Amino acid sequence: MSEVRSVVARDDLLSRRVREQRIGQFGRRLDVLIAGCGWPNALEPAQSETRVIGIDEDLPALRACMSARKGLDAWTLGDLRSVPMPPRSFDVVYVSFLLERIEHPELVLDRMLTGLRPGGLLLIRMRDRASAYGTCDRLMPSVLRRLLWRRFVPAGTVGPLPAVYDQVASREGMHSFCLMRGLMVTDDVFATSGPALGGPLGKLVRAACSVVEILSRGRRPASHDEITMVIRKPQNHFARLI
Repeated sequence: MSEVRSVVARDDLLSRRVREQRIGQFGRRLDVLIAGCGWPNALEPAQSETRVIGIDEDLPALRACMSARKGLDAWTLGDLRSVPMPPRSFDVVYVSFLLERIEHPELVLDRMLTGLRPGGLLLIRMRDRASAYGTCDRLMPSVLRRLLWRRFVPAGTVGPLPAVYDQVASREGMHSFCLMRGLMVTDDVFATSGPALGGPLGKLVRAACSVVEILSRGRRPASHDEITMVIRKPQNHFARLI
């Protein structure tokens, strides 16, 4: 597995990987699934000969967001463990800030992998449960999150959404998931994008994250809160044995 651990141009990275995937299609339409549509996407695949489908949980805040969303050919809200997802239907599956807010994310990822064609790309952006920001987010009581959300985040930010943070919502958790399923991680990038960091009380949030890092003796770093990963599904199901 190759690894890139920096905060450089993750948006350019994802777009570049999608362009490379398109070049390999030899003129065939590129089918893209975007899972997690409540967050502005760095991925902008909408071009000719591209079909873009969106899915997410059926929550009031997401329903309002999706009704105004542009750039999708179709979208569905519902239980992600049961929404229709035909096998081998997509060349790219982009999971955007979804894994940290759903129960049983491995089951959802497995369904998406079934819908991904051999040689296809799984693009992940998620909040890192092992970061100081992720630690504060997942430990804050849901009642308090609802009360403070609008005061801490920029205007128009969708939420608050659930903060579950299963073990897979971490770098180690995703690498373990990929290893067990024979997937290859080609890019692994740390970044900072937490909405509360860019809100009116961003300095207070950064100070709180620094305190968490100090109290955890560096095990919960404040240097990043997001992980972006590019993962490739092998052409051969038995590639893991080679």
